[in-house]
Amino acid sequence: MTDGPYPTLADATRIWARIGLLSFGGPAGQIALMHRILVEENRWLGEKRFLHALNYCMLLPGPEAMQLAVYIGWLMHRAIGGVIAGVLFVLPGVVSIMALSWIYAIWGDAGPVEALFFGLKTAVLAIVVQAVIRIGSRALRNGAMLGIAAASFVAIFVLGVPFPVIVLTAGLIGFLGARADMPAFRGGGGHGQVGDRQVADADTLLGEETPEHARVNLSWALRLSAVVLALWLVPVGALLLVLGPQNVFSQIAGFFSVMAVVTFGGAYAVLAYVAQEAVQHFGWLAPGEMLDGLGMAETTPGPLIMVTQFVGFMAALRDAGGLPPLLAGALGGLLTTWVTFVPCFLWIFLGAPFIERLRDDRIVAAALTAITAAVVGVILNLALWFGLHVLFGTLRPVGGLALEVPVWSSLDPWAALLTLAALVAVLRLRLSPITVLAACAVAGLVLRLTGMAAA
Repeated sequence: MTDGPYPTLADATRIWARIGLLSFGGPAGQIALMHRILVEENRWLGEKRFLHALNYCMLLPGPEAMQLAVYIGWLMHRAIGGVIAGVLFVLPGVVSIMALSWIYAIWGDAGPVEALFFGLKTAVLAIVVQAVIRIGSRALRNGAMLGIAAASFVAIFVLGVPFPVIVLTAGLIGFLGARADMPAFRGGGGHGQVGDRQVADADTLLGEETPEHARVNLSWALRLSAVVLALWLVPVGALLLVLGPQNVFSQIAGFFSVMAVVTFGGAYAVLAYVAQEAVQHFGWLAPGEMLDGLGMAETTPGPLIMVTQFVGFMAALRDAGGLPPLLAGALGGLLTTWVTFVPCFLWIFLGAPFIERLRDDRIVAAALTAITAAVVGVILNLALWFGLHVLFGTLRPVGGLALEVPVWSSLDPWAALLTLAALVAVLRLRLSPITVLAACAVAGLVLRLTGMAAA
């Protein structure tokens, strides 16, 4: 253990506020940021403990980067530390997305704003394609994983199978494969090395021993989990009882609560599920608007699934039920954020004290490996779905299937050109997502305002 002073809760709050304000770039960038600040700069914990926490968070539904912050906050300063870390990680994104949602609702059809989002859509498409390649290169290590990915893609893109069914089926396949000791299902789906500088646990403030408050305590875990569970589900139940199941606020609370339980596989898997349900099932917003929301989330700090707040905002805005539309939208957005992120605290506070029991469990690792492979197919579906709606003005359904095919005469050549440029920027030039998003937004503005690209 290092001899430096142990950080006070106030010190930790300042660090978590800094991380929250700087957490751009999606989960990979956010995890790297936490590693740099917490492991390399401040030496709160070492590489082994950081990866142990991260690999546990990867087993959970929801945003792994935010849950990692909650876990480390709890490890350092008990439950209050976890709450502060999680809230400060999310808060900048909540404020940013809410402000952008208001701007979008009021001025979204105005020429300059619409032109900016035209460019953003092409950059977002390129970033999603990059995610498919990045996750696929890590997850599809043998023929069995390739088969699971291909089957999940066909299931969701062609047949419209719900995302939770795909995840549960993949997890079951991984479980059975591990029980049968099949070679394809050996090994975990966790992260390896994160940062450039590796720090030994013994050289950090926490050291190698487990802190006293972090040792298994079933009574503590159950009491705190009951409080978090009530904070999550009591508002959901109250809305269903008072407003009825068909009210938009009840639907938002119910749908995003289910999402918080079943969305394994990271932020882009969450987006695929939300797009499938919010656009195609509930009709809360159009495909292009879903892309606009993703553009907002990519350009603001906080977890990428903050796009769900925009979805809830637009859903309630358009079904205000007698409330002023913008007020209804704000309430819908905040409700979405509440039921999306409160469960994250439950998973950590209930499971973290027992993490050692999962550490070397090959069955759990195999299930995660299979789920990660399935997620590659799901994200490929997301990329194609977004791509069709960005590049083509008209799609036609194929009878009896969830599949839509483009009308080739409706191809937007400027959208195609911008998308190609964005793909080169992220895949070949390896420019940062923020740089590509900004460049495409400006290009879209110039093209639309000069009349080169039709509105």
